[in-house]
Amino acid sequence: MAHGGRLAADGCHNDRQNGGRHCHRGNSQSPVSTTPSGNVYYPNCSAARSAGAAPIRRGQPGYGTHLDRDRDGIGCE
Repeated sequence: MAHGGRLAADGCHNDRQNGGRHCHRGNSQSPVSTTPSGNVYYPNCSAARSAGAAPIRRGQPGYGTHLDRDRDGIGCE
């Protein structure tokens, strides 16, 4: 189903309604990992930025304290 959401360079974006990320272009090489529990994980801010997810706020898929140096609830700012 098409929609007007903006895409990152890899053709993916955050799915705010359902959580996580999804892609619209085939064979995407996204730096995003998914944990066994289905959570999105960015190993660093470069990965979050290249996925189009930065800045990432506490409560959003992929947020982690390792991305939030000043612990203000906003990672990769």
